[in-house]
This record gives sequence, C-alpha cells and structure tokens, in this order.
Amino acid sequence: MTVTTDAPSAAPTRVPPTGRSWRRIGLRVAGRLVAAAVVVWAVVTFTFFAVRAVPGDPVTAILGGPGSNASEEAIAQARADFGLDRPLGQQYLNYLGQLLRGDLGESYRLHRDVADVVGQLVPGTLALASLALVLGWFFALGLAWWSVRGGRGSALAADFIGIIASALPHFWLGALLISLLATGLGLPVAISGPGFGGLIVPALTLALPLGGYLAQVMRDALVATLEEPYVLAARARGETRAGVFLRHLLRRAAVPAIGLTGWAFGSLVSGAVVVEQLFARPGLGRALVDAVLARDVPMVQGVLIVVAVAYVVVTLATDVLERAVLPPAKEARA
Repeated sequence: MTVTTDAPSAAPTRVPPTGRSWRRIGLRVAGRLVAAAVVVWAVVTFTFFAVRAVPGDPVTAILGGPGSNASEEAIAQARADFGLDRPLGQQYLNYLGQLLRGDLGESYRLHRDVADVVGQLVPGTLALASLALVLGWFFALGLAWWSVRGGRGSALAADFIGIIASALPHFWLGALLISLLATGLGLPVAISGPGFGGLIVPALTLALPLGGYLAQVMRDALVATLEEPYVLAARARGETRAGVFLRHLLRRAAVPAIGLTGWAFGSLVSGAVVVEQLFARPGLGRALVDAVLARDVPMVQGVLIVVAVAYVVVTLATDVLERAVLPPAKEARA
C-alpha cells in the first residue's frame, strides 16, 4: 500500500549570488579592463610608429615650418631638446613613461602642453557627439515606430529612408543643410556659432546617417520579435500598437542598437573631423587635421590617444547598459 501526502508546492525563491557568482562577475570585469588596457596600448604603439613613418622631419615643424631657414646648430639643439636624437626604441619607452605620468608632451606648433590644448577642445567635441547621438537615437526610434505602426507600405518607406540616410556622406549632407537652411530659408542657425544653436545643424549632419543605420538594426530586431508568443498574447489581449511597442518591442529592439553605441561614438568622432572643418568649429577633429598638416607629432598622438580612451570607456559603459536593458529570458540564453 502506497501512502501519498499532498504538500503545498514551494514558491520559487530568488537565490542570491553565491561566492562563485561574484567571483565570475569580478573575473568578467577584470577581463574587460585588461582588454581595454591592451586596446589603449595598441593605439599608443601604432600611433607612435605610424606618425614617425610619415615622410618629413618633425624638427622642421618645431622650428617654425619649412620657411624657417634654421641653422644646423638650431636643428641639432632642437633634436636634443625633444629627444629626437635618441634611438627610436628609446624614444618609444620614454614616451610610454611620459604617458604613465599623464604627460602628453608639448605641441610643436603651439608650444603648449598637449594635455592643456586637448582639455580645452574635448568639451566642444563631446557636446557635438553627444547631441548627435541623442538626435540619431530619436531618428532611429521614429523610423522603427513608423515601420511597425502601419502596414507594409509604412515598413517599406521607413526602410527606404533608413537606407538612404545611412549612406549620406557627412560633407555632402552638411553642405546641403547649410544651403537649404541658410540660403533657402535664411535661418542663421545653419551657421555654426557659440551656444546650443550653433550645435544643431552640425549635430544633425552627424545624426542622420547614424540614425539611419541604427533604424535598420532596430527594424531587424523588431521583425524577429513580432512573432514571439508574449507579443502575440499582448496583441490578443487588445493592447494598442503603441502599448505593444513601448512595453514589449522597444526593449528588445534597443538591445542590439545599444551594443553598437560604442562603435557609433567612434563613428561620430571620426565624422567630427569633417563636420568641424566644414562648420569651422573648434574641436578635436579640427585640431587633428591641423596637427597632421603641420606634422605636429605630439598633438596627433595626444588627440588619438584621448579618442581611443574615450572609445574604450563608452564601449565598457554600453556593455553594462546592454546587460541592464537585456530581458532576463534573453540574457539567460546569451
């Protein structure tokens, strides 16, 4: 005779992280930090040797350019003062030591500390890139919403606009916006100037191609999510299209786009090289172009290193944000 007892089923409990879990998280963070340090070191090393492989003598830039007619004694003294008379390997090790002390060197052209110059230019480029990133996200979300709120015609139109926008060159788009807004409509906002108003059109120039690309990524994620059971159940319960989009689709669609934000930041900084030149805005992009033309080696190295460090920081931040936004079920499968 078998005796059975009916016991209430235990409610599921959330198990707190164990020591092994915390150790795994710590190893993951440490691995990311080590990878970030390796990326920065690789950028520093590549930049150091690449700028010295460019034809020309940096001493010419130190002494005022090709027309300075400096004497042999002045050239020799400049080489000794800046350590250019030492073997290349020793120069590299000395430069790494300077970087570890936070010293980016002295600009050949401006005769100022590179760290001071870059520190003054970073806020302008950061403001431009940040506003462009926000506008690009709004543009991408608008296209993604348009693609799911209507029928097949709306989806095709949104896809077409996203593809066209992502292929627009920054220089051509910036010139077109200036022509339309300043010449056609007579709006002074199209001409770059101080304050927030001067940021709008340069930021739009960077944001539209980025938003078009992010919209295509979101669109693919939306299509893959539309037939999920929980989405079909929400629609069967009578939820509106806006409710389904905001509560269920947006979170999943945003995950791959968030993962690309680190790449997007690097794209915006590289685009700033063109946009800051086009709109005559002071920033890292314009400083980099001027430094390359003048063969100002410390300035070129300093700008590229700062951009690389910023890219690594943004990539790490987006990785954390992606994990925070990722739905639990999907995270378990990842």
